[in-house]
Amino acid sequence: MKLGVLSPVVTYHPGTHGEWERDATIDDLAEVAVAADRLGYHHLTCSEHVGIPAGELDRRGARYWDPLPTLGYLAARTTRIRLATHVLVLGYHHPLAIAKRYGTLDLISGGRLVLGVGVGSLREEFDLLGVPFDDRGPRADEALRALRIALSEREPSFRGEHLRFEGLVVDPVAVQERVPIWVGGRTLRSLRRAAALADGWSPFAVTDEQVRTWLDRAELPADFDVVLPTVGVLDPLGEPERTVEVLGQTARCGVTIAQPRFVHHSLAHYVECLEALAELHDPGGRDRRGADAGSDDAAN
Repeated sequence: MKLGVLSPVVTYHPGTHGEWERDATIDDLAEVAVAADRLGYHHLTCSEHVGIPAGELDRRGARYWDPLPTLGYLAARTTRIRLATHVLVLGYHHPLAIAKRYGTLDLISGGRLVLGVGVGSLREEFDLLGVPFDDRGPRADEALRALRIALSEREPSFRGEHLRFEGLVVDPVAVQERVPIWVGGRTLRSLRRAAALADGWSPFAVTDEQVRTWLDRAELPADFDVVLPTVGVLDPLGEPERTVEVLGQTARCGVTIAQPRFVHHSLAHYVECLEALAELHDPGGRDRRGADAGSDDAAN
């Protein structure tokens, strides 16, 4: 099992984030990214929302840094760690716009893009942007098919019910032959969508028991990633044995890439947590105490 970073600072949910994040800067975030890069973590994240309804603030928080400039800046400050959108809402973008913008990010980062996408659930945000909400599921499926063609193809062609394009040159595009696509969501339908059309599933607000049950019911392709926050909040400095136990519990859910959540009180403390966790469990996939937590192939 590999470890990624749910980036601090870029979102702020009262009650779940450290107080220090409220006024943190891009340089603070870059310090986290540089440390995670040095320590071998698999990826860092940045989410997307244009606007949050006032009635949703207690549940979702108000802050969402835009992923494209954020990940572009972090690409310049790092060398190995992957850059994951977590997630882009497919209905808000034409697939060719995603292919151009994030293909450029893949190019300038040396092929480190992971494209996390989702169907979306905030009707108010769809209405704000003037895009259809009620049939967003079928539209998202079609957008995923179009993206698979467009992300790495300089002259893509696609004909679907809602999307059609051909005879256009998109330059630059992604340098990866196959950009990893993860589908977010909190339903069995999102897992089936991911298994059929993507390379991984990154659910949210789903219990570990539910994840295990759904994975047992799904037919997954080879090398399919299941990306999930750790089952519990970790304190690798103060509770190393419990931290190892929680990582094991997370892996037993079928998770291939865990995103740890820390007890942290400052930027320096957060970085110390990253370092301590790396000492307990190699973020690239092998337990440093000697127990194999994933094959060498899966770590690449």
